[in-house]
Amino acid sequence: MSDKKKPIDVLRDGRSKASIWQNQGKKGDYYTVTLARTYKDEDGNLRDTKSLMQGDLLTQSELLKTAYHRVNELKRENFKNKRSQEPQEHQNDRTR
Repeated sequence: MSDKKKPIDVLRDGRSKASIWQNQGKKGDYYTVTLARTYKDEDGNLRDTKSLMQGDLLTQSELLKTAYHRVNELKRENFKNKRSQEPQEHQNDRTR
């Protein structure tokens, strides 16, 4: 089994993709996004490149826009999950 980290979500449009990664830092979780274009090499294997061609740019910009909204959604879900795991007494302190 591979220990390689996998993205939390992958958005695709044709040969373009945006991968969303969840990371942990001193201040908690944060997200990053990587862009790639998928192609077939000379042996027919699928590969990714970070080098984009002119025809990929509009698609990638739309994927970035979608990724922006998806990351915000993930942050809200993460916040809600953390709040639901807090002891009830701490949740009540906020409502006073």
